Amino acid sequence: MPAPVPATPADHHERLGVPLRWWVQSTMFVATLWLALVVAVPGVVAWSITAVILLLMAALLVGYGAPRVVVADGELRAGRARIGAEHLGGARALDAGETKRVAGPEADARAYLLLRPYLKRAVKVEVTDPADPAPYWLISSRRPDELAAAVESMRTARHGDMSA
Repeated sequence: MPAPVPATPADHHERLGVPLRWWVQSTMFVATLWLALVVAVPGVVAWSITAVILLLMAALLVGYGAPRVVVADGELRAGRARIGAEHLGGARALDAGETKRVAGPEADARAYLLLRPYLKRAVKVEVTDPADPAPYWLISSRRPDELAAAVESMRTARHGDMSA
């Protein structure tokens, strides 16, 4: 069995999972719903409805937090979208204020956005492909400095490979 290939310094892997606070609040909502139901309907009905709602809530939270941001193998993947390093311009980590501006008043409607409200910081990655209508990608991240550095490192390595 071949040994696993170690991650290069440019690699970045991150899942945009929902915060623990959302899980706690959802659980408290379902518990409150159960309490309201258990006094109004037979116990088996209350438990059945509560179980279904709990499963739906868990599926929603897992689904909403499922997107991954990956910089590896010469491409940037954000959720379902992917773009090769040869089509990327500069990447810049944004603070909370800049993220709010770029995602709000200064937003370009053609941009690709992968934003989550519980992540206040993001990375703006310029797109240089003339065939791509998106001028940039705006990607939420828990570690925006690392993500921007990984994109820059991958771009530098890619441009170095192309010149050789």
